[in-house]
Amino acid sequence: MDFILSPFLLSLLSTLVISSMAQPSTVKIGAFFTVNSTIGRSAKSAIEMAVADVNADPRVLNGSRLDVILQDTNCSGFLGTIEALQLTENEVLSILGPQSSGIAHIIANVANELKVPILSFAATDPTLSSLQYRPFFLRTTQSDQFQMRAIADIISYYGWREVVSIFTDDDYGRGGIISLGDALNGQRMKISYKAAIPPGANRERISDSLVQVNLVESRVYVVHVNPDSGLEIFRAAKNLGMMGSRYVWIATDWLASFLDSYSQPSSEIMDLIQGVLVLRQHVPDSRLKKSFVSRWNKENAGIGLTTYGLYAYDTVWLTAYAIDRFLKEGNIISFSSDSKLNNATGSTIQLSSLKVFDSGEKMLKQILNSNFTGVTGDVQFGQDQNLIHPAYEILNIGGTGSRQIGFWSDHSGISVTVPKTVYNRTFNSSNSNHKLYIVIWPGQTTATPKGWVFPNNGESLRIGVPYRASYKEFVTKDNSPTGVQGYCIDVFQAAVNLLPYPVPYKFILFGNGKENPNYSELVQNIANHVFDAAVGDISIVTSRTRIVDFTQPYIESGLTIVVAMKERESNAWAFLKPFTVEMWALMGLFFLFVGAVVWILEHRTNHEFRGPPRKQFITICWFSFSTMFFAHRENTVSTLGRFVLLVWLFVVLILTQSYTASLTSLLTVQQLSTGIQGLDSLISSNEPIGYQVGSFARNYLIEELDIAESRLVQLDTPQDYARMLQLGPKKGGVAAVVDELPYIESFLSDNCKFQTVGQEFTKGGWGFAFPRDSPLAMDLSTAILTLSENGDLQRIHEKWLTRTHCDSQADTVVDANRLSIGSFAGLFLICGISCLIALVIFFLRILCQYSKYNTHVEKADMELPDMDRSVKRPARMTSIKDLLSFVDKKEAEIKSIIKRKSSDKDKSHRTDRSSEGESVSPA
Repeated sequence: MDFILSPFLLSLLSTLVISSMAQPSTVKIGAFFTVNSTIGRSAKSAIEMAVADVNADPRVLNGSRLDVILQDTNCSGFLGTIEALQLTENEVLSILGPQSSGIAHIIANVANELKVPILSFAATDPTLSSLQYRPFFLRTTQSDQFQMRAIADIISYYGWREVVSIFTDDDYGRGGIISLGDALNGQRMKISYKAAIPPGANRERISDSLVQVNLVESRVYVVHVNPDSGLEIFRAAKNLGMMGSRYVWIATDWLASFLDSYSQPSSEIMDLIQGVLVLRQHVPDSRLKKSFVSRWNKENAGIGLTTYGLYAYDTVWLTAYAIDRFLKEGNIISFSSDSKLNNATGSTIQLSSLKVFDSGEKMLKQILNSNFTGVTGDVQFGQDQNLIHPAYEILNIGGTGSRQIGFWSDHSGISVTVPKTVYNRTFNSSNSNHKLYIVIWPGQTTATPKGWVFPNNGESLRIGVPYRASYKEFVTKDNSPTGVQGYCIDVFQAAVNLLPYPVPYKFILFGNGKENPNYSELVQNIANHVFDAAVGDISIVTSRTRIVDFTQPYIESGLTIVVAMKERESNAWAFLKPFTVEMWALMGLFFLFVGAVVWILEHRTNHEFRGPPRKQFITICWFSFSTMFFAHRENTVSTLGRFVLLVWLFVVLILTQSYTASLTSLLTVQQLSTGIQGLDSLISSNEPIGYQVGSFARNYLIEELDIAESRLVQLDTPQDYARMLQLGPKKGGVAAVVDELPYIESFLSDNCKFQTVGQEFTKGGWGFAFPRDSPLAMDLSTAILTLSENGDLQRIHEKWLTRTHCDSQADTVVDANRLSIGSFAGLFLICGISCLIALVIFFLRILCQYSKYNTHVEKADMELPDMDRSVKRPARMTSIKDLLSFVDKKEAEIKSIIKRKSSDKDKSHRTDRSSEGESVSPA
């Protein structure tokens, strides 16, 4: 019996022991942060309320009591680290905190070693998300990485390109600003200046830093500091006059926490921050939140509730739920010594007292699997161990409080839509949905500040100017106070005068003046910070836009080809060249055709067009060709003949005038001295090509058009252009010169023996160069457009670049093409149709007369005796020959015959009627 009962008793006792160990009466968690701080005061009260709520809820921990061991770090990184180690000695299941990102960097390594999860509701440094601090360091608030992305989107929304960051020089401040820089760079923006404020800096030190900030051109300031001392920055800025119009201040959520920590901030505090934009972590409205806020106001009089207090409250519940699941799975809370710490002999520090949480990984798993709704909304971790659905409210400080102008979330970006509704539906990410409500900026203005001013540091812009050796009307050295003059200089000075702020500058010549400088080197010096800008005849090309920013072009410029011209040599048959062979042949045919038509129309009525066949043929030829000189002596008497002649004389007038103009052009026009007629022939030929020294044309011809470098000849001055073009490729010169349009126009204005061929084969212009993302480039572009609209740009052009010679030949190439049929097809068509109409009318009249004539003849034959009729029949006009014979007769003769026959017929009828009357009367 004993043998059987003993194992049973042992099993029962073992179960009871394990059960008692699995469900302890008290579970301990730790918490450490600076209690007497903006965040700490709110967090302490929230944690105490959360612990009380957990212990009052029988559904959680199954009767075990949650106990929190709170340590005050007193704003000391050293004390915070020591106190965190002390918490682990108390065998806590998790630690809430720390508030400081600096302490978190150290304690995260301790947590990973001792396997005690750390849940920080206030350490927002983005670098804490790196794998180095995982997996036992968890953040139960939002990382500043998302906050900085929100700020970058705000800056992009308002079109600013550069910002100044003002931050606390510690892990929290540096980590946030590094994240801001990354977010800005992703949108082609940047931090132009970083003002690091030492922790605990006094007002004098802060003022000195802001003085340096005020010397920078950017007027967009991002302030990322500790909430307990951050207000001193705005107090110093107010004293320095940096809270007025044209300034933009954006504060991270530290300022929202500071304001929320007061039930009602004083007017003195609010007066310091008027117009500031503030971010605050978004906590969606819910019944649970409203109930908690109402309860808070009753139980914590005089202590404001910050968002970090809400996150601290939910962190306690997150821990309680995780411990509850941990215990329900039958896990045992146990700690053991770390062999690594036990081997640390020779040290007076009792490291052996630090215990490893044996089931720490299981506890961590329960925490990461948490998914519940707290006062802050959905509490759930993503794969990166950050809370899901990060969102921020964007506030604008004004009057005695703040107003909400929009939201930011990682799902929708900037929007006026509440993030909770955005996450619950598909969001349209078009630009029309990215908007904010109107902001009242510092200085009580609703006009969006430009975001930058010219720096007030007493230094002038160093502007590089090309020291040209040729085409000095564009830019050159002179003895004026500025030291330079020219078209480009006048345009720049006129544009600068339109800016709403003064721009001190000084011109620095680039080059030796003996030959034109290399413009690509000039542009590169801007990128290398040798010059602050470059002004001159600088072409905007792709390779240069990669390293600098250009203004709006102030003059069009493209590469063109210029060649030498020579006088056309005349010859004995030059008078035939105005018309093509086909044109001459068609004209000859029409001369004969019109002559024949006029002869047909005039032959029956005009005695000058009658006579023997030989005479009539000569008349046709003579009349036709004499009309060319309007010297025909034959008169036209018929209406149709005159109509045809009138149309033909109009055609002849056009032909003779065109012939005269074309012959004159052919005898005086110049022709190309080489076979280059455009870009295609330039590329296909093997003849040398000239280019201006320092121009981008050389690289373009080699790299873009694949022209051999051996074909290129460097030329310095317009005189070199003329000399080398006149020599030609056979005498050591060049076949063509490739240069930019403004230079070519200037060259051709004084050289009439040269001409452009083809079209411009690049399209571009000249602009002023500035460093990348320079706001001055944008403002000058606007000024250049204003100069163009008000006519000042054209007046400057006329002052320096008005051409006085060869103006008509500089832009056009004489078209020496011979006149062809296509040029006069319409005229010949009109003439031909007119002739056909006249012939149709003429022959209709002939047929009508012939019908009448033939009728009278047939009736006369019927009245003859049979014998006479048989003799008369062969004479009847029943053949084509008879018709032609009829046509050949004079019209007057035909009319006379018809009239006589008609008269005879009338007499015959009267005689017959009188005879019939006489025979009836006797009857």
